[in-house]
Amino acid sequence: MEEKQRIIVVGAGPVGSLAALYAANRGHDVEIYELRSDLRDPSTTPLNFTRSINLALSERGINAMRHAGQPKLIDHVMGATIPMRGRMLHLRKRNGGLAEESQDYDAHGRSILAIDRGGLNKRLLDILEEMPNVKFFFNHKLTRADLEKNKAWFHVREADSSVQVDFDLMIGADGAHSAVRQQMMKFTRMDYSQQYIDTLWCEFQIQPRENGSEADPNNKFRISPNHLHIWPGRNFMFIAIPSEDGSFTCTLFAPPAVFAELEADLKGSQLVEFFDKFFPGVTSHIPPPELIASFQQNPHLPLINIKCKPHHFSSSAVVVGDAAHAMVPFYGQGMNAGLEDVRILFNTLDKYATTEAGTTPASRRALALNEYTAVRTPDAFAINDLALQNYVEMRASVLSTSYRLRKAIEEALSVYVPWLGWQTKYSRVSFGNEPYSLVVAKSEHQAVLITRFSALATFGGAGLG
Repeated sequence: MEEKQRIIVVGAGPVGSLAALYAANRGHDVEIYELRSDLRDPSTTPLNFTRSINLALSERGINAMRHAGQPKLIDHVMGATIPMRGRMLHLRKRNGGLAEESQDYDAHGRSILAIDRGGLNKRLLDILEEMPNVKFFFNHKLTRADLEKNKAWFHVREADSSVQVDFDLMIGADGAHSAVRQQMMKFTRMDYSQQYIDTLWCEFQIQPRENGSEADPNNKFRISPNHLHIWPGRNFMFIAIPSEDGSFTCTLFAPPAVFAELEADLKGSQLVEFFDKFFPGVTSHIPPPELIASFQQNPHLPLINIKCKPHHFSSSAVVVGDAAHAMVPFYGQGMNAGLEDVRILFNTLDKYATTEAGTTPASRRALALNEYTAVRTPDAFAINDLALQNYVEMRASVLSTSYRLRKAIEEALSVYVPWLGWQTKYSRVSFGNEPYSLVVAKSEHQAVLITRFSALATFGGAGLG
């Protein structure tokens, strides 16, 4: 096995914490550096200044935690989630009445899970704190790194001083505006792109019922807890994700021009009219005064899509999660892809860990990181693109006949002729561990076959006429 190394992880969110756990379980000395205070402290301000607490957890993230060597972690996670079997579309009938339409995610009844981000993060940090080879350094900001000499400098906020740290490997899990990635750019020719999409977002809350029945735990929820709720508006949308306390974290996604128009009305009456017109029923769950207060008090934030290549430099640094591939949230894969990064990274490091004559730990690590970039970059690019495409699906395509027909055909083939290996793209992404790039290739192949079959059926029908 590989000899003990000093690994520093920059970023103590779920992805960074899991990376630290993988490293610590392999016997390495691990140090975790976090810009903010202890993330378990309720007073610690989130990076995006919102209260968002729930995320979508699917098979890729679960599988990464399953292989972390901590059975209690996966037991805790599975016991602290809410299964969401599909989307619940909220629509208005032609006669003005309200309607709900459930669209299951998977023909085999599988669900994605709503999970409290803070609770998951706390559990990971608690496990790490019990490990003798792990140390925490909160309020430490990475200011400089010499990746050829394996040295890093951090500003310590509480002491207003700087400390130098030596390391064998630096893992950057410090988010979309990663300081580790910025330092890597000084040492490698990194291709980098970032795109702000023409959409802003704002957070709202649906509060739990005040007099929920103890006999029926689900009674505390105002709407179904087992769905991701969507109010599709074609050019914008409103969504709601359940939390264990009976509340829902809700998000408005809309173009900046829409936000600007709504912001101009200081009294908020236009906001209420907008919701009643495009998101039917929301104001019966969020009273107008709360709706207006949330819109005016919560930040209106942009959505960013980041790609970079390579994901590493030599044997000394690698970026994972949002630091490597920040994506828009419309596939629910941001955290899942980041957790999967960790599993694949350490599997690759393990592959090269065996000591061979004439090699050094650094040379073997360089080979591993080079392979990691080669394997993971196409998949990172693929899921970034899929997330962008899924925004169109969630706000508009879910209403189209062609989308529903293709989904029905693919699900029928998956259920009734499973030996064909046919699955929807969503099922492949959310309920499997195939590389994202392979998911795209298989889905495109299926689309071609369906198009050809439809053309033949149309041609044959015309001939029979």
